[in-house]
Amino acid sequence: MTDMTTDVLIIGTGPAGSSSAALLSTYGVENMVINRYRWLANTPRAHITNQRTMEVLRDLGRDVEDEAYMFAAEQDLMGENVFCESLVGEEIGRMKSWGTHPLSKAEHLLSSPTFMNDLPQTFMEPLLFKTACQRGTQARMSTEYLSHVQDADGVTTTCLDRLTGKEVTIRSKYLIGADGGNSLVADQIGLPFEGQMGVGGSMNILFKADLTKYVAHRPSVLYWVVQPGADVGGIGMGLVRMVRPWNEWLIVWGYDINQPPPDVDDAFATKVVRDLVGDPDLEVDITSWSTWTVNNYYATHLQKDRVFCMGDAIHRHPPSNGLGSNTSIQDAFNLAWKLAAVLKGQAGEALLDTYSVERAPIAKQIVTRANQSIGEFGPIFEALGLTESNDPETMQKNLEGRCDSTPAAERQREAIREAIAFKKYEFDAHGVEMNQRYKSTAAVTDGQVEPDFALDADLHYQPTTWPGARIPHVWLFDHSGKKHSTLDLAGGGVFTLFTGLGGRSWADAAAKVSEKLGVTIEAHVIGPRQEYVDHTGDWARAREVGDAGCVLTRPDQHVCWRHDAPAGDPEAELTRVLSAVLAK
Repeated sequence: MTDMTTDVLIIGTGPAGSSSAALLSTYGVENMVINRYRWLANTPRAHITNQRTMEVLRDLGRDVEDEAYMFAAEQDLMGENVFCESLVGEEIGRMKSWGTHPLSKAEHLLSSPTFMNDLPQTFMEPLLFKTACQRGTQARMSTEYLSHVQDADGVTTTCLDRLTGKEVTIRSKYLIGADGGNSLVADQIGLPFEGQMGVGGSMNILFKADLTKYVAHRPSVLYWVVQPGADVGGIGMGLVRMVRPWNEWLIVWGYDINQPPPDVDDAFATKVVRDLVGDPDLEVDITSWSTWTVNNYYATHLQKDRVFCMGDAIHRHPPSNGLGSNTSIQDAFNLAWKLAAVLKGQAGEALLDTYSVERAPIAKQIVTRANQSIGEFGPIFEALGLTESNDPETMQKNLEGRCDSTPAAERQREAIREAIAFKKYEFDAHGVEMNQRYKSTAAVTDGQVEPDFALDADLHYQPTTWPGARIPHVWLFDHSGKKHSTLDLAGGGVFTLFTGLGGRSWADAAAKVSEKLGVTIEAHVIGPRQEYVDHTGDWARAREVGDAGCVLTRPDQHVCWRHDAPAGDPEAELTRVLSAVLAK
């Protein structure tokens, strides 16, 4: 007997699960989300929030976007990654990170209407969860997923009510496993994985202390402290991460995964904090500590029939590059509109197969990139002379050698500068964050060749309307002079067609096809005396089609088709393309 029913059951209330719930409820899809615990994230694990994620929040509503900014540390405070011997001690070097370098900031401003920020998971999760529940999601806390059984019509999931100890069954048409890095859902549907779990060990210490006098003049999210011979951490590098400026912090320090995790108590944690800060008398309030493993593990396929996995369940990696929650929320943005279209009878079930086709390559990319970023600390250690010996005194002497006036010291200083600058591939990898181009049947290229990247694809975002890419951001203007991003005109759970004055036939056809297929298509004719005007010419330069052509976007703001000229029969062309995209 079934205790409850819903259209979509979501396991997990983290960034992936809560954003899935918020999006589905926004699209009018009945859903339920469960969490085995009594509340949401209790530690500020994920925090870097990139522009693409902020675009998802903006698509959920300006109120959601604005609340994220309200609680976040703004981009300017993310500042410069600082390398030092302690927060009190000598600084070794720094690099401008997270889009704060003037050249990088210009690229960020040109790329999106949103701003990168630092929003700890303890704030992001409640925001997404609240949005979901306000819009119709049914949520059950203290409810643990146990197993599920699929059949031709749906999924029956068995859960444990941890308050009563009784098992409950929930019947749904689809199931989403967003149940984290030890995903039971992924395990039970037998998702194929590549890579390795447990390739490294790390320790977190969460604490409160007023460090204003040491850091406010050089704001940063991350302070990398090098202390040869320290109690833990192998080579002696620890990370002091800002959680809230400038009185809430998180220390991360590695340990040998082949050895037992370090025994941590309040006294040990306090000593680590004081050592890394460099203040032996610092007043410290230790909040908590924990150990965790570094993983290099990703799923090569993300779904089985009516069950889908996302978030840390399918991409398990270190926090390098700040990609975790961002990729999780973007997984949800990809899948939610497809589920909505199928459940509303607007699309065939084959549309759901494109989720794995489009997002599995992203899982591989970000897991590979995050682990590669760890390896890219090696040149810094080498330049500092920390790899030549295990003796702390020798390591310290090598570290101090950079201060000499010898040719060898000059070469060392140059090597240090170059090694730190190279970390832009971790701390300013705008292309990794923004260059996703999907290749599936849900993006119809009609044989158009994908454009090459003119610049490094990891570092620089390259806008294009090639089908599969996210629509480029430019500002358009209404009659009052108010500006609107092209991304604001796209998304919102519907398809959107952009054309110029020469392409009115496309807009007329969109209305007919919308009625015929039962799918909402918003059409925007951009030009003089229209609702939106391209005063700057930026859209004409970005659209990569002529004035009489069109660009069609999906509900997730990715282009699904474009045409460079008027069609002989625009209604037939749009019907053909949307039927292909929607697997009808």
